[in-house]
Amino acid sequence: MLTKGDKVSVLDEAINGTVVSVKNNEVLIETEDGFTMTFFVNELVKIQDSSDLMDSIKRINLEEVTKEKTEPKPRSFVKEKKDKRDVAVPEFDLHIEKLVPNKRGMSNYDILTLQTETAKRHIEFAIRNRIPKIVFIHGVGEGILKAELDFLLGRYDGIDFQDANYQKYGLGATEVYIRQNNK
Repeated sequence: MLTKGDKVSVLDEAINGTVVSVKNNEVLIETEDGFTMTFFVNELVKIQDSSDLMDSIKRINLEEVTKEKTEPKPRSFVKEKKDKRDVAVPEFDLHIEKLVPNKRGMSNYDILTLQTETAKRHIEFAIRNRIPKIVFIHGVGEGILKAELDFLLGRYDGIDFQDANYQKYGLGATEVYIRQNNK
């Protein structure tokens, strides 16, 4: 119950103090103002020391935090919905390193010719096989391959082209749309 040194508050009165002694049902307390007063046990309520209260709050918070840290949280992410009609778009990298194992001995003209011939072959394949969209990765560089690619694509009827998705490719790719004619 109440023991010497306990912090108490008097019911129905704004008096707080510390227990000095307990005899039977009577408790002698020293108030916060320094007075000694006697009350019955049923008139007093034991209160926690504010520092004890803060320690228990800190302990509870510490327990909650460590529990949160040890338990893995379910991962939440927004999944990008894909349209059923979306199919993987074929990408063709026209960098010379991707086309030949070794470019040693090739002039710039030879390299550009090989790159444009490769692009032409892929375009004609896409037209034959009714592939609606392809992407050519040409890189940024000086823009010579991009200019040649634009010239090549401009010679075809039923083909539209534009810079590819900047977030995915940056400035180094061209998207080609092949309009399908129902014959």
